Amino acid sequence: MDILPKHYDPQALEEQWYAHWESRGFFRAETDSGRTPFCITIPPPNVTGELHMGHAMQHAIHDAVVRWKRMQGYETLCLPGTDHAGIATQMKVEEELGRTEGKNRYDLGRAAFLERVWIWKEKYGGAILSQMRKLGLSYDWRRTRFTLDKEYAEAVLRAFERFAGKGWIYRGTRMINWCPSCGTVISDLETEEGLVQGKLWHIRYPGAEGGPDVVVATTRPETMLGDTGVAVHPADLRWQSAVGKLVRLPLMDRLIPIVPDEYADPEMGSGAVKITPAHDPNDYEVGQRHHLPQIQVIGFDGHMTEAAGAYQGLDRLACRRAVVRSLEEAGLLVKADPHEHAVPHHDKCGTAIEPLLMEQWFMDMKALACEALPFIERGEIGYTPDRFRIYAAEWLRNIRDWAISRQIWWGHRIPAWYCRTCSGPGLIPLGGMEPERALAEGSFRVSVEKGARPVVGIEAPGVCQGCGGAAWVQDPDVLDTWFSSALWPFATLGWPRQTRELSCFYPTDLMITARDILHLWVLRMAMTSLECVGQIPFRRVLVHPTVLTKDGRRMSKSLGTGLNPLDLVRLYGADATRFSLLYQAGAVQDVRFDAEIKDNQVKSSAIAETGRNFGTKLWNAARFVLMNLEDYAPAAPDQHPEELADRWILSRLARVIAQVNACLAEYRFSEAVRALYEFVWHDYCDWYLELAKLRLCDKGGKGQVQQVLVQTLEQVLRLLHPVMPFLTEALWQALPASARPAAQGLMVAPWPEETPQNLAPEAESQMQSLQELVTAVRTLRSEMNIPPGKKTRVVISTQNQQELASLEKQGRYLEVLTRAEPLEMGLELTVPRAAGSKALGQVEVHVVQDTPADAGLERQRLGREIAKFQKLLQSQETKLTNPQFIGNAPPEVVEKERQRRAEYHLGLARLQASLEGLGT
Repeated sequence: MDILPKHYDPQALEEQWYAHWESRGFFRAETDSGRTPFCITIPPPNVTGELHMGHAMQHAIHDAVVRWKRMQGYETLCLPGTDHAGIATQMKVEEELGRTEGKNRYDLGRAAFLERVWIWKEKYGGAILSQMRKLGLSYDWRRTRFTLDKEYAEAVLRAFERFAGKGWIYRGTRMINWCPSCGTVISDLETEEGLVQGKLWHIRYPGAEGGPDVVVATTRPETMLGDTGVAVHPADLRWQSAVGKLVRLPLMDRLIPIVPDEYADPEMGSGAVKITPAHDPNDYEVGQRHHLPQIQVIGFDGHMTEAAGAYQGLDRLACRRAVVRSLEEAGLLVKADPHEHAVPHHDKCGTAIEPLLMEQWFMDMKALACEALPFIERGEIGYTPDRFRIYAAEWLRNIRDWAISRQIWWGHRIPAWYCRTCSGPGLIPLGGMEPERALAEGSFRVSVEKGARPVVGIEAPGVCQGCGGAAWVQDPDVLDTWFSSALWPFATLGWPRQTRELSCFYPTDLMITARDILHLWVLRMAMTSLECVGQIPFRRVLVHPTVLTKDGRRMSKSLGTGLNPLDLVRLYGADATRFSLLYQAGAVQDVRFDAEIKDNQVKSSAIAETGRNFGTKLWNAARFVLMNLEDYAPAAPDQHPEELADRWILSRLARVIAQVNACLAEYRFSEAVRALYEFVWHDYCDWYLELAKLRLCDKGGKGQVQQVLVQTLEQVLRLLHPVMPFLTEALWQALPASARPAAQGLMVAPWPEETPQNLAPEAESQMQSLQELVTAVRTLRSEMNIPPGKKTRVVISTQNQQELASLEKQGRYLEVLTRAEPLEMGLELTVPRAAGSKALGQVEVHVVQDTPADAGLERQRLGREIAKFQKLLQSQETKLTNPQFIGNAPPEVVEKERQRRAEYHLGLARLQASLEGLGT
């Protein structure tokens, strides 16, 4: 048993206890322990990442669950790792290369550039995992995985081969999202809509060969250079005679047809809409229906192509300005209206997306979605909150093919091969490279339309069936990062090999993630797991809240509203930071974190300060207990103690254990934390410790109160450990060894068992009455300006003999807690004229000063009390004269309300008598 330092210093505890846990192997999970397994694989953060508040919220929840399950006796594995984050990582390295050497990736070539990326990854890639440790996360770090490590890469290639073998993977030309800055295709789920203050240009297309003039509107005049049609709604009477006729495309002098299509909205402008099949997904569909040509006027570099005529070579935005000027000069620009509209941007680099037709690798997802859908519908993969399960099912029903290839170098290179002889014309060099070097470096684009013929296989094929040659080149593209991430739960456990880890810990139990990647990642894991392993990947998906600034804005470094959780750790400690997050992790999906942030620096946080103050309160309580264990003789506390305070605190503890269990079982972390906060701060510290002080001086009752003090504290520390692990471990280790379960540490100690036998409703009711009396006296003393340390006469009067007997049993507590000297209790006692008074049901409380109280102030105080009782009485009268309440409420409820009305009448009469006693 150690006596704690006087002051609680979070930072002094954290490094010491984290090293203690790791050195004893407490984070490790084994496959042969014989215990029931519980497994979570964390969402792997990007190797480019730094810890932010979303991570902190996610991992505070992860570790709370993991520590709770470990203490419950499960063989608990939380498997960490990082994602190679193809586009984001390559961007970082290319930026560094350009900044430091003035070069791009093509200058280095593929192999040399990838060496640079690996060097960067080794230097910076593990930073976020190191940062996670500062939060006290108890993950099995020896099992840390990376989505490009050798075994994981094997799993990715095997999955591709498997899917291709089933005919689900194919090359095709589709409308894709192209990022001109990153030079790659991205998925719909990797775009963010951003509002742009732009213009809506109205352009006149002159009629030709009998066709009418048509006015169309667009936010992107540069795309008109690729128009191949104008669409009108077939039911729009204004345009029925124009269908099939022609207009002349301005600036390009090209004749294009007017076609009937329901895509056109008769309510919008003229009802006619320009169609650019090569540069808009909707226009592409219209073009397919009417066999319109596809003319690509914007290239993959964001500049205008040869098909743009005189505007060739211009940047797309410069071209926009030039086209508008040309239209004005030609008299074809009707008007330009200010127009706010949403433009999709790449979520990694912020560049406006360019919809382009491009040949890519795609994956048909319909068969996988059909297999996964019943598991979602039946709830075999549950969601918390459940509404996200409904959204998931809807997304699966409407799933689209997935563009899985990316035109970058960092990632899993697609296992497809091309015969250099047979596919030569379809292998197009990039970056101005010579063909031989381009093929050797993998710096080329593939075109099946121009003759490339892919052969899927992890290893290069042998002899070409077409020409008999053996010169093969691998596809230059890499897989979408989300393709490899989709295998995470089972690939990290050893698939495609049948490992002990996969047999023991799969399916995993819980996936904890944010709502923004539920479709991008979570459902893809479900689909690939059912296909590759034949099992669901996890039994439940817990969708955690998104952390916003205190005024509801997105936390972002670029906006100056970013918050590094390690700043909170430095200011308040890891336990307070975890407390502040879990205290708010409830059913609400957006949490406003109250930190004061300026230029991405946190200045203060009231909720984190509350967590630190709570830690200090618990520290001081434990220190008090430890300092009062002289002659402590370990023994089980009396199961039926006579003392009201003992019965009450053990009953409250029993309720808290049950409440915390129920909340954690349903992942209602905020309710669990708040219940523990209220119990520790108010029940244990504010009341029980104060009541215990009197008995600790009594040799006869000292042993029992010591047992209850220690037992309650020890169980509280176990309950609170998943939330505040460092503080609770330090305090638990300081308790007498005989007062703790036999365990090497708190984090591996058993979780508290529920104790319904300790429930004592009568004791809780009596204690509540005692608390109300003490609070009433303290309030009167404050209102009468009696100094806190001064003793004063207190008179408690009642008309009920049974009530008086109960009060007298608690007389010594009342004396100490109210600083009463003397304390008088009796039936209908006469009260001095100038006493401060309060009515509590059948009890009147009076505080008497040595010097007469100011009669005017006392009249004001009594007047406020009378007004309060009159309002309560009026509310009761309204309720009890309401026929609906009388007719519908159970008879016992009506009777209880009548008793309450009688108590209010009695209290009001006593207050009015006290007011009259003051005279005029």
